[in-house]
Order: sequence, then structure tokens, then C-alpha cells
Amino acid sequence: MVNITIDGIRLEVPENKNVLDCALDAGIYIPHLCHHPNLKELGSCRMCIVEMEGESEVITSCTLKAKEGLNIQTNSDRIRKLRNLALELLLAGHPEECTTCPKYGNCELQSLIQYIGANNARMKHRSKGFKVEEGNPLIVHDMNRCVLCGRCVRACNELRGVNVLQYQRKDLEDYVGTLHNKLLKDADCRFCTACTEVCPTGTIRDKISVAGAEQKREDVLVPCRYACPAHTNIPRYLRYIKEEKYDEATAVIREKLPFPKALGYICNHACELECKRKELNEPMAIRDLKRHAAEQDTGRFWKGKGKQLTDTGKKVCVIGGGPAGMTAAYYLRKQGHEVTIKEALPALGGMMRYGIPEYRLPGTIIDEEAAVILETGVKVETNARVENPAELLKEYDAVLMAVGTHKGVKLPIEGNDLEGVLLNIDFLRNASMGKETGMGRKVIVLGGGNVAFDCARTAKRLGAEEIHLACLESADTMPADEEEILQAREEGIHVYPSRTFESITGTDQVTGALFMEVESFTFDENRRAVIQKKTDSEHHIEADTVIFAVGQIPAISEEAGLKLERGNRIAIEEGQNTTGLKGMFAAGDAVYGTKSVVQAVASGRTAASEIDRYLGGDGDISEQLAPEETPEPYIGQIEGFGYLGRAEADVLDAEARKDNFKLVNLGIPAEKACGEAGRCLQCDLRLQIAKPKIWSDFSDKKEANES
Repeated sequence: MVNITIDGIRLEVPENKNVLDCALDAGIYIPHLCHHPNLKELGSCRMCIVEMEGESEVITSCTLKAKEGLNIQTNSDRIRKLRNLALELLLAGHPEECTTCPKYGNCELQSLIQYIGANNARMKHRSKGFKVEEGNPLIVHDMNRCVLCGRCVRACNELRGVNVLQYQRKDLEDYVGTLHNKLLKDADCRFCTACTEVCPTGTIRDKISVAGAEQKREDVLVPCRYACPAHTNIPRYLRYIKEEKYDEATAVIREKLPFPKALGYICNHACELECKRKELNEPMAIRDLKRHAAEQDTGRFWKGKGKQLTDTGKKVCVIGGGPAGMTAAYYLRKQGHEVTIKEALPALGGMMRYGIPEYRLPGTIIDEEAAVILETGVKVETNARVENPAELLKEYDAVLMAVGTHKGVKLPIEGNDLEGVLLNIDFLRNASMGKETGMGRKVIVLGGGNVAFDCARTAKRLGAEEIHLACLESADTMPADEEEILQAREEGIHVYPSRTFESITGTDQVTGALFMEVESFTFDENRRAVIQKKTDSEHHIEADTVIFAVGQIPAISEEAGLKLERGNRIAIEEGQNTTGLKGMFAAGDAVYGTKSVVQAVASGRTAASEIDRYLGGDGDISEQLAPEETPEPYIGQIEGFGYLGRAEADVLDAEARKDNFKLVNLGIPAEKACGEAGRCLQCDLRLQIAKPKIWSDFSDKKEANES
């Protein structure tokens, strides 16, 4: 450490640290533009000039290293004049109108102008005349706003090692661009957006505005993590997979999800829908990579090493052993509470076991991951249906209703009570348990979601000769996953989008169903369906079985003593998991309707945290399982990075799968996993870049101190 003096203030600072940062850290503002805490110094903007005792010339404080006895003056008439001149020269080539700039109100140059008080009135203004480049994914380049601070070049070349951005010249104007003015994708840009993060003027900026967004800044910048209901740190575990560190990757996943392998098979991968990589070509295969990591995992970082607080003496009953109930039980036990799961069916798993067919998710996977939960000491009672949950409050300190949606829904159409009419949930449950389903030879499935396709494809495997699936939605708006629709067609299932269900025909036994074609299908402001039918389009499909797969609701009645809402869902207080009954909580599909396994896990986590607080805990169920590691910011060059194609999972051939329950998705090939993980843009690296200190940061502090 050495002693220096800035504006008469004596400071003890690290030797050889630049004087600009020494001043800023001490709350002394020195104006600057090209300086950035994460980048090497350039000293080109001349804003941070200071006078040093013993020197006749001014010197840039960002390049001046601290040494014993240094005496610095940051403000004088000469300094102010030189800064003013330097800033006016910059402004001469900068657009005069600020209010139309997307960076307005969040611009470092604008803050600098306010501090120095310069304007370009003395200088002849020139228009650079650059075309605004909007042809790149994710990023806009507007070189008319560039002040040549060089931050973007240093971030791209020195911080990231990608070397895409370089100084160029056109018609006597210097600018920053790619070699031969290629589009970023063709120049092998990694789209890490470090350049947009460090740009002080909005010259290089995000196509989607970060400032003023409804979500937190980090959620906008890392949308995959935000889109995951459990907010799993996806970029982090993808980095581990790229390095073949599967134990570490799975530990990251397990910090939020107790079912990494099951979710690797059947997650609805909302994260992939928001993945920024899709703007280049195709989104990351996040679900398949999660599965690959979980299948290679040895448990080195999490088995027997997670949180387990001492016993509290509090008892919790969880009604329902599906993903929401098991998740809540797992974390409540880790908080030290005694937990018992009461499950109405013969085994744990809920809709994961009894609603998702074996060809998508083998029961052995559920058993394996449920065993981890039971190892914590969670007790389980199966075949234990609870009719009056309120009675359990006499024995338990808290009760969680996580009963799922195990009751199918029939549409109120003619013929819905005929022999041969089945409900999705009953059909899939009976099939999974090896029981008689009541299915005939020709089957019609009504519905267009994943459950409908599960019913159709299960019927195929059970021996149905002819299967038709019809739904109101158009082909491009069907709620089922594309892979489900494609694989069903490959298996010979006839799919009819844009169809109304007019009636089910037959006298005592189903003989088929009447349909009409749909011209348009929307919802009004009250969420009521508005259907425009095509004239003279009525047609009949013969069948001896009709399966309703148009939704499901909780199998609960008002006799349970809980307030119920539309769709038979359990009513909870807004923003909480509490019901109107003290000590009674609810979570999962029973609260918000049928969604996804990962959503149920997230709901179970939230409920566990809330119940823990209710029982006197702090509600902190977080765990750190993976080793601490700071990601390497230097990501380097990858030739053709923007064009790297997505690695797809191997799928069992239709002929080999359609008459049995063998696993269909065989997972991403091991030799492709690392390469696929390497396609990630690593959006979270941007969060490591420090926020520059601008004048308003210091002026706000000054005003606060004065008040």
C-alpha cells in the first residue's frame, strides 16, 4: 500500500493501481469515457486528465499508477478547458438529438456532458452517414453514435478473445466494424454481447431493451434461467457439460431440482423457447443435455452432502406424492421437519408415473429419484386417500395439499355418456398399471395437448387398429410438443387440427363422432371460446372408443372443507400457498391447473419455503452443491460458431416402437454432448462485467449526504 493525495485528500491505496480507480473507489469523481473497470486502459478520450505535482503537462489518470507521495489535482481552469475541448471534438461527430436515442437517460456520454457542461456549438457538426446495421441477431450497430472510446474492441479482443471487432476507416471516418464489414454471424461472433454491455453511448446495443424492462436486468439478459420455473442456472451447468464435468453439472441442477434425470426425459423445456441461440439458428438442446449429465452423474458432489438441519420437532403431512408433493417433502425434511407423504395410489410419482407413458419416462427413473427423497427420512404411506384433510391438523403442525389433477373432464356434447367413452386420466392410469382400459379397435382422441398424444400413442401400443386425434387448434397452434406430433404421425396416428367436436354418435355404444372444420378459433375477454365453423364441413369418423383429453381437474370436492375455484382448483391467498384454513397449504397443479412437472417442482419449492417460515424457520431452502467456480471470460474464437447446428437426440424408429412401450427418445449421443453444450452463448458472462461509475452515481451520493 502507498499514500497518495487527490484534491487535498490523503488516501492509502494499492501500489501501481491506476489513479482513476483509486479516486473513484474513494468517492472522488474524475470524468472518463474510454475507461472501464474490466478493460485495459487506453487513455484516448482525454476526459480523465489530471495535474500531477512536479509535472508540467496534464496526464491521463487511468494510465497513471499510484506510487508513494503522488499529489494529484483533478480540477483546475486548464483541466476544465482541455476536457471541454476534447468533449466538443467528440460531439462534433455525434448526433445532436439525444431524446430519440434508445440509450437516452442511461448514456454515459450524456452524463459526461452534464458534468463538463460542454456543447458542440463552437465546432462544425458533421454527419458520419453510416447505415444503421440491424441485420445481425440480437445486436444493433449504429456507428453514427460512436465516439471511438475503444471499449467494444477491447472487450471483444482482450476480454473475450473473439477478435471480431476492429478499427476501420471509410471516407476519412474511423469506425468500429468487422473485417470486410461482414455480418457478425459470418465473422464468427460468439454473441456474448460484451460489446453492448461496455458501450457507453448505445452505438452497439441490444435489440431487446434491457433498461426499463419489467423483469430484473439479469432475467432479461439470461432468459433461459428466468424461463425455467425453478430458475436453474442453465448456462453454468452447460459449461460443465462442455468440459465433461457431469458430476458438477448435475450438482448445479440438483441445487434447484430433485428430479434431474426425470426432467431430462420429459421437461417441457420452456427454457429452450426463450434461448437466445434461436435467434442465430436453433435453440440449445437444454433438456437433452440435462438428461445426459444426469445419466453420467456419480453423485460425488451431492450424495450425502446437501443441507440437513437438526430436527425441529415439527410435523408436516404432504397429501399427494407427485412432483410438487415430493419436492416440498424433500426440502421440508432438509429443514429439519418430520414429513409424511400420504399418496392415494400404490406408488409415488403422481402424474409422472400414472400420466406419462413408459415409452417417454420409464418408471425405474421415478423410483431412482424418489429413493433419494426417501433417504432423507421422509415417510410415505401409499394407498392412503385423504377425504378430510382438515382432520390431519389435529396430528400435524402443517398440511400441504399437492393432490394434482387426477380427474378427467368431459365436454358437454351429445353422446358423452355412451359405452366406449373414456377419460384421459383413467385411460393412462389403467394402462400404466396394466389394468383393462376399456379401449376398442378404432379410437378417437379429442384434444391437442401432450396428454392427448400420450393417449393416442398409448392406444397404438395397446393394439388399437385405427387411431384419430382431433383438436380445435390449428396445426401451428396445437399445444402439444412438435416432437410428439411428429412421432405420432410416424406411428400412423391420423391427426386432424381445426376441428370442432359436434357430437359422439351411437345408441348404447360409441359408433363414432361428428366434426366440423374450424375457420377461426379465439378467446374473448372472458376466456370463452369463439369458434367460426366452415359451412357444410360436417363429417363423421367411425370409432368404437372416444377418449376425452381436453383437460383435467383435481379430484376433490367441497366436502374436503377447502375453498375451491374455477376448475375445481384449491383457492390460495394471492402470492402465497396458504389456504383459508390456518396451517393448511396447497401447491402444484391442484392450485393453478395442469401445467408441467418442472412447474410443479417450482411450486413445491415455494410451498416448502413458506411452510418452513410458518413453522418458525427462515424459509431458506437454498443449497450449494456444486463447487464454487468463476467462469472464464476469455471464450476465444470458434469458426462458424453462428452456424453450428443443434445436436438432436436419437429416436427409436417408428416400426420398432409403435407396438411396445420401449423408450422412444434414446438421448443425445455422448460424442455430440460436449459440442452441443459449446453452442451456448453463455449469456450469463455478461453479468460479470462491472457497471461503470458515472457522475450521477456520485452526485446522488453527494445530494444524499447534504440532505
